[in-house]
Amino acid sequence: MALVPYVENPLPALSKLHNLSAQFRFANHDLRLAQDWKRLGVAAVVWDAAVVMCMYLELGKLELKGKEAIELGAGTGLVGIVAALLGARVTITDRDPALDFLSANVKANLPPDSQGSAVVSELTWGEGLERYPAGGYDLVLGADIVYLEDTFEPLLQTLEHLCSDTTVVLLACKIRYKRDTNFLSMLKQRFTVEEVYYDKQRDIHVYKSWRPPAKRDL
Repeated sequence: MALVPYVENPLPALSKLHNLSAQFRFANHDLRLAQDWKRLGVAAVVWDAAVVMCMYLELGKLELKGKEAIELGAGTGLVGIVAALLGARVTITDRDPALDFLSANVKANLPPDSQGSAVVSELTWGEGLERYPAGGYDLVLGADIVYLEDTFEPLLQTLEHLCSDTTVVLLACKIRYKRDTNFLSMLKQRFTVEEVYYDKQRDIHVYKSWRPPAKRDL
């Protein structure tokens, strides 16, 4: 998740991003996520894509109990927290400047008996991937992480490293610009991609991806 400087924005539609917290109820838990747009920018607010991803996870179309999951560009940590509450063991990642903030949200929103289900870890896409097991995850999660063209190739490299032939990748995003469709085209060159959910109100798509047989490691 890229960090951007704070810029005051008077638009009412964006005012919720400047609130100090955002509240939700997922997985039968009341969650209160701290936000800090002024200090950390986009990495420290809850975006609609994260909310829609959690809605999709709650539908139960993917088995989460006992699964190894990793969230990329976690920001506030909402998606990883909900995945842990639904039974997954989750590695929740972001770049180093966001980790203290992210860790505080995870600790504050997971009950004591679930604290061991989530760990927070630094991950800059395309760098230090050897610290994460190749093909070691059942599920890779990413909400609103497709927006900077310079990150597309490192993100794809990271996905390829993390995925085995049975890994499912879930990406939730808006399709705002041509670069977003360009990323999907790049993804389809390496993974099979299927749209599995669309929230019309928020204009958020959820894509499910997996490695096709021809792309699997021999």
